[in-house]
Amino acid sequence: MSNDIEQTIREQIANHSVLLYMKGTPQFPQCGFSARAVEVLTQIGRPFAFVNILENPEIRATLPTIANWPTFPQLWVKGELIGGSDIITQMYQDGELQPLIEANSEAI
Repeated sequence: MSNDIEQTIREQIANHSVLLYMKGTPQFPQCGFSARAVEVLTQIGRPFAFVNILENPEIRATLPTIANWPTFPQLWVKGELIGGSDIITQMYQDGELQPLIEANSEAI
């Protein structure tokens, strides 16, 4: 079963240039860290995909081993893990996140 989940995760990462694994949804984040990540991405104003790990316990359990990153949320851009909410927030404040997202997503 775990191989199927790994395959699903790898396909999600490959198929979405900007992907946020989070607790809850962008409309209803279920933790403060996910809420902060959504807030930053919303301020950039580009669409992003998301996976609610609370509805996907297998993904929640498997992704940290694939990503080598233990916590959520996790932001992935073009198949690379950017980091969690602290890193996302810091990159946004430093002016590094917006050009990265804009270069890898469509304008709304």
